Amino acid sequence: MILKRLAILSVHTSPLAKLGGSKTGGMNVYVREIAQELGRRGLAVDIYTRRADSGWPVVDHSLGRNVRVIHITAGAEQELGPDEVYPHLAQFTAGVLAFTTGDNTSYDLIYSHYWLSGLVAHALHEVWGIPFVQMFHTLGHMKNRILMNRGASLPPDVRVHNETQIVGWANQIVAATAAEQAQLLWLYRADRRKIAVIPPGVNADRFKPIARADARAQLGLPPERQLLLFVGRIEPLKGVDTVLQALARLGRQSPNLLDTVRFAVIGGDLNNAELTRLRQFSADLGLEDCVEFLGAKDQAQLPLYYAASLAVVMPSDYESFGMVALEAMACGTPVIASQVGGLAYLIRDGETGFLVPVREPDALAERIGVLLADPHQREEMGQAAARLARQYTWPAITDRLLQLFQRVLEQRRINRHTSSAHPRL
Repeated sequence: MILKRLAILSVHTSPLAKLGGSKTGGMNVYVREIAQELGRRGLAVDIYTRRADSGWPVVDHSLGRNVRVIHITAGAEQELGPDEVYPHLAQFTAGVLAFTTGDNTSYDLIYSHYWLSGLVAHALHEVWGIPFVQMFHTLGHMKNRILMNRGASLPPDVRVHNETQIVGWANQIVAATAAEQAQLLWLYRADRRKIAVIPPGVNADRFKPIARADARAQLGLPPERQLLLFVGRIEPLKGVDTVLQALARLGRQSPNLLDTVRFAVIGGDLNNAELTRLRQFSADLGLEDCVEFLGAKDQAQLPLYYAASLAVVMPSDYESFGMVALEAMACGTPVIASQVGGLAYLIRDGETGFLVPVREPDALAERIGVLLADPHQREEMGQAAARLARQYTWPAITDRLLQLFQRVLEQRRINRHTSSAHPRL
């Protein structure tokens, strides 16, 4: 059986959403890029996502040939967090079934993203009788462990319970890294045979090396300023406050150093409580003149910011992969990141950037200082980063996914043939 029509589920967040919001990031990019690459190859791809705005069309064709984004009403037509979406999953599932019935559409396979989508995928699998492949992107067990280590009270185990069920239900699970595979085996008792390690990719046409001087000129940056960059959602687990502490330490060690450094934070919105806290923390540390919160930016602008930076800093407590790091590397920019999750696998310490312990501002300050002081090392690291990133192009990643999908469909064919050849008495 050849894959011809694919249903992708991204229940709580749309691939069309502006990046940098409270629940938009690498998963949105992943879903969009995979769908577009599959569409270019002639596959019919429908992405089902929750309607968060009454002005959105039911069917959006903006992602190009063979790709549709289908908005399903589930709960209030406004932005909702995952916990707020959870009670409306039955309505979402019913909406998908109603749409496909009216559209006379059927699929060969479901590819679901995040645990909420996995629950819908299982319900659709029960109705349609087709297999589903699951990618979690982040794991509840890992986030709970981080919260526990930081002394926070743990949320209810609804997410972990449902993730455990999805692990058992799914025909295959895509893990972004070997680290995530190990977490699925250890924490969820997943069947090793059901896990395929396939990383996300990078758009090599968009994210590619640009002369730093040209990028800085287009952004209007003063020539004497060295730019450090953070890109991502603004939430406590991203660890932006660790960068602020590191900069304050550098300022105390070399009082004039911060006169030439600017730390730009891309992501978040004006109503983000964590962004408000970080602004105040920055002011308390006396960093107002070297820290700038730029808010969310269109992805088309990101290559300029990456290329203009001497380093991208990712001080996260947890990252299942770290697509921002990969985008920065593709632009020829070194990455300084926490030695956690996918970042520990993606970044080659001392070659394409630096890995530092989580929540250790002194170690982060030392590595930032090295790159500030050594332009030659920055250049070599940036070139090595760009070479490594070329191994992660979306066409190459899509090839691997398609091979996995075909194996799933072939296994289904074999199972059905075996079942029909040996009917139960």
